[in-house]
Amino acid sequence: MSGVAETVFDELKRYVRWSETDEQALRSLHGAAVPQFQLLAEEFYDRILKHEEARAVLAGGESQVGHLKVTMVAWLDRLLAGPWDEAYWEQRYRIGRVHVRIGLPQHYMFGAMNVHRTGLARIAYERFHDDPDELQRVRTALGKILDLELAVMLHTYRDDLLAQQARVERLSTFGQLVGSIGHDLRNPLGVIETSLYILRTRIGEDDRAKKHLDRIGEQLGVANGIITNLLDMIRNRPLARERVALAEVLGGAAAVVKRPAGVSLDLEGLDGLPAVEGDPVQLRQVFVNLLENAVFAASPEGAVAVRARADDGAVALEVEDTGPGVDSATRRRLFEPLITTKDKGIGLGLALVKRIAERHGGSVEYSDRPGGGARFTVRLPA
Repeated sequence: MSGVAETVFDELKRYVRWSETDEQALRSLHGAAVPQFQLLAEEFYDRILKHEEARAVLAGGESQVGHLKVTMVAWLDRLLAGPWDEAYWEQRYRIGRVHVRIGLPQHYMFGAMNVHRTGLARIAYERFHDDPDELQRVRTALGKILDLELAVMLHTYRDDLLAQQARVERLSTFGQLVGSIGHDLRNPLGVIETSLYILRTRIGEDDRAKKHLDRIGEQLGVANGIITNLLDMIRNRPLARERVALAEVLGGAAAVVKRPAGVSLDLEGLDGLPAVEGDPVQLRQVFVNLLENAVFAASPEGAVAVRARADDGAVALEVEDTGPGVDSATRRRLFEPLITTKDKGIGLGLALVKRIAERHGGSVEYSDRPGGGARFTVRLPA
């Protein structure tokens, strides 16, 4: 973490008057608590899953919840065993960012945290009820460490709120700029297109001239496409909703994406996918953008794969490539307009992908591909 994060953690510990006595007290409870970690994890997620809104963001069904329970056991172990250093802060901060990313309402986490507060207090009483002084030290330390955990959660949600405000301001400025120049650019491009049509009818059989006119036509298409994407970013174009077969959408997207001979493309799991309700034209644009990025990253020689699966009431589609992946600095702003890793890109593709996915009630996330490369996962409600 950065120096700012370190200062925050030190300040939080000073605020709760964290001391070596607290660390010793938690470690003295650790051995007695370990056999009950699994039970505490069960109680924790049982409490969260009773709420429909919280249950909805924990996509993935029983397998996902089972994985989360294993993670929770490790979380409890670190809670009581320490060390409570900067690495501890970094780990907790990352967990908080996951909660923010998946949209888990923070009040559910506050309520569920009380499960651990109550459960650990019970274990402490069972272990130290015959030693009132040690019991008091353990209870005090538990209060402090759980307050620190809640403070970390609040900090991550605060960071996310500030980031959202910054994005809104950037998009507002971006929208004003695009709205003012989009129409003005269409006019000269229209004149060029008309003149190009007239020239095509007058050059006769001059193949060299035809070649240059074709190049002008291609670049006109590129320019018009950029303007269209810019305008799509700032307007809520209505979704032409219908029942959509994603196999057809992905097949159509794959057919129009150009790729060099050294880049392979593999489509897996498309047959038998449940249909989704959405706009097939806009969904096709999602996968055209993702496949174009993947082919660019994997070029001149590499592999691109699309893997699809039904995922607990949703459809998950992963677009992977064997390219260099995305560096950590770019990753934080990957889906914002004007952020790109391409030398000649303007950074609209992924921003548009995110906007379309969210308008369909879905999401898109980036992760590193095991073995190197990038993976983009689009989830859509089935």
